[in-house]
Amino acid sequence: MAIFIEKDGPVCIISLNRPQARNAVNPETAEELREAFTAFDADDDLSVAVFTGVDGTFCAGYDLKVAAEQGGAIGLDPKAEGPMGPSRMLLKKPVIAAVEGHAVAGGLELALWCDMRVASTTAIFGVFCRRWGVPLVDGGTVRLPRLIGQSRALDMILTGRPVAAEEALSFGLANRVVAAGAAREEAIALAHDIAKFPQVCMQADRTSSYQQWGMDLPAALVNEGEGGLKPLTEETQSGAARFAAGKGRGGDFSEI
Repeated sequence: MAIFIEKDGPVCIISLNRPQARNAVNPETAEELREAFTAFDADDDLSVAVFTGVDGTFCAGYDLKVAAEQGGAIGLDPKAEGPMGPSRMLLKKPVIAAVEGHAVAGGLELALWCDMRVASTTAIFGVFCRRWGVPLVDGGTVRLPRLIGQSRALDMILTGRPVAAEEALSFGLANRVVAAGAAREEAIALAHDIAKFPQVCMQADRTSSYQQWGMDLPAALVNEGEGGLKPLTEETQSGAARFAAGKGRGGDFSEI
């Protein structure tokens, strides 16, 4: 199997499993990833996914051996799925990348697709495909500037240089940096923390944060309010009652 799927209560762990290719993605793996994340998003028992790779590498990008065999043509349809798999999907639930080793080229784009990135001190991010004439077609030129700003994004896009974990943390590409070998464990713990919150509300706020990019301010504010109607109806009253009863005061989230 090119991917492993595990379930830990409300957390789904999806791991790339092509260590012989440093977890590079080929067409079959891309389809397996799309299917896995579609199933996760549809499963009412799952709230958060962790996306990682086996054997100390997140993902080295698209499998260039396949690209070479195909004469460079990888079946790209700009209006269809991305070659790396789920890169053009917008799920209703969050995904956390657990990055050990290289997340480069298309692997960087998969990490950018995730909502958050927990990186170990071994993590290396980069547009390594720059040296091979392979373009970013899985969201890299869109998500990277939105995450870290145009200037820093162009530094990475134009130079193709490696960006280590601490630098990635300094400009927001990584959200957490942890010890070598600990990214998966820390990402799973973070996923469980997020899964404890009222999910309808969390999903509504997350969705609004993505949708607002294509809207002007007045439309984005209306969209935010419309998205908030469901959690206000389904979760706010019970949450306010818990607070009134003394839960979660003083910033204590241990009992929510």
